[in-house]
Amino acid sequence: MPERPARDRPGRAMMLALAGVCGLLAAVGELHARTLAAQIAASEPGAVVELSPGTYSGPVTIDHPLTLTGEPGAVVEGDGEHSVITVSAPDVVIRGLTIRGSGVSLRDMDAGIVLEQAARGALVEGNRIEGNLFGVHVEGAPDSLVRGNTIIGRRDLRMNERGNGVYLWNAPGTRIVDNRFRFGRDGIFTTTSKRNVFSGNRFEDLRFGVHYMYTNDSTVRDNVSVGNHAGYAIMYSSRIKVRGNVSRGDRDHGLMLNYTNHSEITGNAVVDGGNKCVFIYNANFNEFRGNRFQGCGIGVHFTAGSQDNLLADNAFIGNRTQVKYVGTRDLRWAHGGRGNYWSDHTAFDLDGDGIADRAYQPNGLVDQVMWRAPQAKLLLASPAVQLLRWAQSAFPAIRPGGIVDPAPLMHPPALPENVRAEVNG
Repeated sequence: MPERPARDRPGRAMMLALAGVCGLLAAVGELHARTLAAQIAASEPGAVVELSPGTYSGPVTIDHPLTLTGEPGAVVEGDGEHSVITVSAPDVVIRGLTIRGSGVSLRDMDAGIVLEQAARGALVEGNRIEGNLFGVHVEGAPDSLVRGNTIIGRRDLRMNERGNGVYLWNAPGTRIVDNRFRFGRDGIFTTTSKRNVFSGNRFEDLRFGVHYMYTNDSTVRDNVSVGNHAGYAIMYSSRIKVRGNVSRGDRDHGLMLNYTNHSEITGNAVVDGGNKCVFIYNANFNEFRGNRFQGCGIGVHFTAGSQDNLLADNAFIGNRTQVKYVGTRDLRWAHGGRGNYWSDHTAFDLDGDGIADRAYQPNGLVDQVMWRAPQAKLLLASPAVQLLRWAQSAFPAIRPGGIVDPAPLMHPPALPENVRAEVNG
């Protein structure tokens, strides 16, 4: 066969060179996969293991204190059957990595990162944790810090088959700060814990942004929940401080308190919710101050024997029903001569003290009838209903028990600056 012309030889040489480069890159990738566990095992306590760009195979276990960090493009990828990184030693730092590819077993709680009970003081910071069943499972590791991560859950499973962005169990002192959560089931789910702080996080496209169960003496502050089924579900917990949070466009509840007691709910804003701004169910001895509940189907649904709750200096603005309370007791929502602002309260302030001259009573006989017998809505325009409304206004003694605000505010209280900026932005 005649020899190819000389001018074709550079092209062949280039092809051979490219093949060599690809082979080298493949070899480097295989080396990454083979050596991550070995690097961790060979490192001294307190060492820094820095990963260059590439994909490193999990699962791996960190069983002594060290810092595992990565340059941009460093990926730790699981085998699709287990958790990707498990930490079983104190004072471990995991920073700057992309972590993905856990298993999908809810029973085993497969996660991108697992912090076992021995992982006291762990720091998980600045990572992208994506496509795992659970993002970070804090399994009893006290005083840990999960900060500044982007945690993106699974979308290819039904809601109840997905895991949470952070699942926290019995981890006193742990903080979840400045993370961004999207998809999966709940953003942060905590149970059987205490002295935790969840602050500065953003939650989108989830069931609940924050979900509390049996967690006491903790704080939820300065978080933002957008477009979830519920923003903040505080259940079976006591002495919780819920401050400066925003719920915007959450479909079912912005804030739900269920068997929550002795807690402070202050300076929060729930706006443009689909159903209820706040649902208070068998929650007692709580203080609601300085909150804004705006643009929901129901401003506040108050039921199931909730008692001794203080509500003052809140604003109820533009809700289709400001208050839904089915009960016979009179509940006074004011404190220290100040009640709440109600956008539908038409009253004067002749002495100019900022307090309306007439009390506000949101629910009357007609409301009670409609809630107990929804079919009666067909009769809203009937003469019988109009007569009932007139009788109640003419003879106040026949008004049923319900919410009474004896000192309604003429203007809504100011929100904290960060909350106002998020609501107006």
